[in-house]
Amino acid sequence: MLSTDYATGAPNWLDLGSPDTDAAARFYTTIFGWDFLSAGEDAGGYGLFQQDGKPVAGLGPLTEEGASSAWTVYFKSPDADATARAVTDGGGRVRVEPFDVMEMGRMSPLTDPAGADFAIWQPGTFQGAELVGKPTSLAWVELHGVELTAALAFYGKLFGWRTQQFEMPGMTYNVLSTAEGDQQATSFGGIVPDPHGQDAHWIAYFEVADPDDVIAKAERNRGTVTMPAADVPDVGRLAWLTDPFGAPFAIIKSVDQTA
Repeated sequence: MLSTDYATGAPNWLDLGSPDTDAAARFYTTIFGWDFLSAGEDAGGYGLFQQDGKPVAGLGPLTEEGASSAWTVYFKSPDADATARAVTDGGGRVRVEPFDVMEMGRMSPLTDPAGADFAIWQPGTFQGAELVGKPTSLAWVELHGVELTAALAFYGKLFGWRTQQFEMPGMTYNVLSTAEGDQQATSFGGIVPDPHGQDAHWIAYFEVADPDDVIAKAERNRGTVTMPAADVPDVGRLAWLTDPFGAPFAIIKSVDQTA
């Protein structure tokens, strides 16, 4: 499962681009109980969501022309420049060439061949989120709207990800793990293939203590439920939502796998 001992290819950060960062900050601090800390004038309006004083995600203004509000998942790269070149070689697109974020690290926003946006983070002084898998922090990531074989080939070459298939009601679920370590212990996400329906995209799941309470708070604050809360055997209770500006995200109360 997710750990802050980040291996290559693991999701190590995520941030939200929003047309109204003040309103977005109010929404997420209300529904998740986060604090929001501006990174200062030199950061271009960027800031950090924190849980118990630990950074869990970022928030900044939209910077790309025509961009819609969305959460972006970052994956750890030991060499952002080499990974960006590999994305191009694999049929993807480098939306912004790798650049340094002061001494904190090096990053690049990218798009896979199916059109799903993601990013890479090469850590410097900042390794990534300091809390994962606990309320209220990143718990899981999923890739939707892709052709499975092509997606596995692209990301497998890029990060060396491994995959396991699990039968679930009405579908086969493909669990992703990093290249090294115990495969189950290093799992961090999944792929839900759907090449003919929705647009390709990554979605982030946030662990919460009470999904129904979060849903109620979101609806009172102009959020929208796109998939009502449901219990999934051996997984947990989960739901999909969008924030007031249309950015999709998911919440989950995971089943305790150690019980």
